[in-house]
Amino acid sequence: MSTIELTTTARAYREIQAEIKNLQEQADALKAAMIAELDANKADSLAAGEYTIRYTVYESTRVDTAKLKKSGLYDSYSTSSTALRFSVA
Repeated sequence: MSTIELTTTARAYREIQAEIKNLQEQADALKAAMIAELDANKADSLAAGEYTIRYTVYESTRVDTAKLKKSGLYDSYSTSSTALRFSVA
């Protein structure tokens, strides 16, 4: 791939990333509107034609790594991994 082709490809990639960000902002606004409707109806779910819209609380359990490090066990049970990161700046 020539420098010109690579520049064109990088530009197209950045433009698409900007479009994705814009679409995500639009999706977030629509989500907020649906959540507001659920709140207005004091409901955790509503039927909307072929869709069921839900906004519910759930619980998840996570490891408190700060406490684990203080206890001295963190190094015994932690592992390192290597990954690739791609960016166009």
